[in-house]
Amino acid sequence: MSHPLPPTEFEALRRHLLEHSVRRGDFTLKSGRKSSWFIDSKQTVCRPEAMMSVADGVLSVLPDEATAIGGLTMGADPVAFITAGVAACRGRPLKAFSVRKEAKDHGGGGRIAGALDPGDRVVVTEDTVTRGTSLLEAARAVRDAEGVPVLLVAVVDRGGTVEAMAAAEGIPFRALLTAPDLGFDYEGA
Repeated sequence: MSHPLPPTEFEALRRHLLEHSVRRGDFTLKSGRKSSWFIDSKQTVCRPEAMMSVADGVLSVLPDEATAIGGLTMGADPVAFITAGVAACRGRPLKAFSVRKEAKDHGGGGRIAGALDPGDRVVVTEDTVTRGTSLLEAARAVRDAEGVPVLLVAVVDRGGTVEAMAAAEGIPFRALLTAPDLGFDYEGA
């Protein structure tokens, strides 16, 4: 998989992730598996010096047909909203939304919060993926809301198995960086 960022921006984002987001120790992942490292990409995505690199990376792989960006809250939220904001500043309309973990049972109800309309061509995003379950859950929620997922994108792919899972769903996948880019083996198997 080629990297969407220019080499200097890629290296700056890689270093930022290593300094602010990667932690070493004993961790239990969402899957219940143990790992000697953990990455909290929000520690990078939510810092001003890295926001533009993240948005530029996502925008560089964004299909022309995309009209909205979002994903499962919380991991997707900063990526989606930063990208939509930068896109708007550059004259490219891109709606943003969040997918709730559970459907709201009051007000308008549903799982989608924000701007997503039936027929929207959607980029589903996440900060970090290992197995891709959050991305795929969000893509299914988008389909349930009559949107069309056209791309899955993550800031970091730590698992190495998401591309195949996404292909099985008929949706391309891109990552700005991978576990090997950060000096680690993939852990998604």
